Amino acid sequence: MREKIEKVIQDLRQYLQMDGGDIELVDVDEKTGEVKVKLTGACHGCPMAVVTLTQGVEARLKEQVPEVTKVIAV
Repeated sequence: MREKIEKVIQDLRQYLQMDGGDIELVDVDEKTGEVKVKLTGACHGCPMAVVTLTQGVEARLKEQVPEVTKVIAV
C-alpha cells in the first residue's frame, strides 16, 4: 500500500511544485488507511492548503488507492 501511495504523491508533486510548494509522505497506517503528509514550501500555511489536501491529495489517493480512508496534514 505504501508504494502505491508514494507513486500517487510523486505524480501530484509536480502540480504543487509549479506553485512553489511540495508534499512529503510522513506515515501510512495500513490498519486504518490513514495517510499523514506534510505540505511544505508555499503550501505550508497557505489558506488554500486545506482545499489542496482534501480535494486534491485525498481525493486522488482514495481514487488510486482504495484502502486510503483519510489524509491528515502534520
